Amino acid sequence: MVTGPALVTGATGGFGRILTAQLRSRGRDVRATGRNTTVGGAMADPNLRFLPADLTCDPLEPLLDGVQTVFHLAALSAPWGCERDFRAANIEATARLLEAAQRAGCRRFIFASTPSIYTRAQDQLGLTEHSPLPDRFANAYAATKHAAERLALGAAREGFATVALRPRAIIGPHDTVLLPRLLRAARKGVLPLPGGGRALIEPTDARDAADAFLAAETRAEAVSGRAFNISGGIALPVAELAALVFAHLGRRVRIFDIPAHLALASAGLAQGVAQRLPGRPEPILTPYVAMVLGWSQTFDMNAAREALGWNPGRQPAESVAWALAEATHA
Repeated sequence: MVTGPALVTGATGGFGRILTAQLRSRGRDVRATGRNTTVGGAMADPNLRFLPADLTCDPLEPLLDGVQTVFHLAALSAPWGCERDFRAANIEATARLLEAAQRAGCRRFIFASTPSIYTRAQDQLGLTEHSPLPDRFANAYAATKHAAERLALGAAREGFATVALRPRAIIGPHDTVLLPRLLRAARKGVLPLPGGGRALIEPTDARDAADAFLAAETRAEAVSGRAFNISGGIALPVAELAALVFAHLGRRVRIFDIPAHLALASAGLAQGVAQRLPGRPEPILTPYVAMVLGWSQTFDMNAAREALGWNPGRQPAESVAWALAEATHA
């Protein structure tokens, strides 16, 4: 087990809060930074200092003084937005943090990447770290996260180990992506899904994902310069995952089947219109979301098992029950 101070960026986000809690439970000295200063202030304890910072422009030395490991989770993660904002938050901030971490003498840099880099309008089963990427990324988020991943892995050198993890569909009580969408559907009683929700997805329990990041820290020197796919390892249709949520809530929700290619075409038209409107409002459905929900994506995680010694340990039903119960009490 690694000891020594750690910095967690994006610590006030859904996954950041779980990873930070895991580090604190191990008695680690943690520095944390994130956009939500209210959440950050409530996290403080004898083992944690919350330091608000804009990674794109603020001095980073106060965050890194004495830190041995950087867990860089902070990112602009959204299906829609201005490309300039994605570049600043995902590429420029990562470059600044990498440079500052090396100057500060940090030993390890664990980067949160994304399997969104694989997203395309076709089923992809058993994806490995060497599977070909699409000729064109699905959106600015995927493109800029891939560029940032390459920066992080390219910075690996003796005494400065870098590792990238690509966790898929993280489920946790502070999730702002998947569960809120399903909770809205539960209230409305209807959920439109491309392909009727038949596409396969491999959700990852946030606690399992945190274990993977800690395993990457432990093995960082041995696997420096490599990226790893991370998922819960159990593939189930999107509609079945939604049904787990609705059953836990005691709600009956009708799945409305939209042919996947029709959903993608409609999303493309809606996106084209939105790009021309004042303020560029986000359309109801983007091509990226249509692809994520309409086509299967599963992973071969032999690399993570063998190189990191990590295995997911929780079933989707267990993850959903935990996330909803903890969110209720949060």
